[in-house]
Amino acid sequence: MKKFYFFLLILFLFPLNTFAKIAYIDLNLILNNSDVGKFVNEHIDKIKKENYLKYKEQEDKLIKKEKLLISQKNILNEEEFNKKIFVLTEEVKKYRLEKEDSINKINKIKVDYTKEIFKSLNPIITNFVDSNSISIVIPKKNIIVGKKNLDITDQIIKLLNDNIKKINF
Repeated sequence: MKKFYFFLLILFLFPLNTFAKIAYIDLNLILNNSDVGKFVNEHIDKIKKENYLKYKEQEDKLIKKEKLLISQKNILNEEEFNKKIFVLTEEVKKYRLEKEDSINKINKIKVDYTKEIFKSLNPIITNFVDSNSISIVIPKKNIIVGKKNLDITDQIIKLLNDNIKKINF
């Protein structure tokens, strides 16, 4: 009988409805649809477009040189032809290295700006979680199925848009 009263006492002291409140968030959607995310994406797209035009022009010049060299194959002696091929090959190597370096720089810029956005986003999410008594926030990519009312992405985008519009480059 004492065990029964003890058990009832425990049930009354610790209510059963003290579950953790869970929410999920789509970070990719925030990076693509927030004002600051759009601003960063537009900046990166602009850099990519400039680089594309620059390297497309260089590539066209190299192709013209190659066609010219092929057309001169029968006119030039073998030694001269081999020298010109060597020079063209070196230009192509240089072009490829510059292009690869440019792509790596763009990727680094994107990573750096994404980190800056997340630095700004972290306190916003923390304040939202505290004010709404949320225990856990999980990235949406780790969720298979979830209720739509647990998704706080739109609310976080609104708060982020209110706080930050641009990142200085």
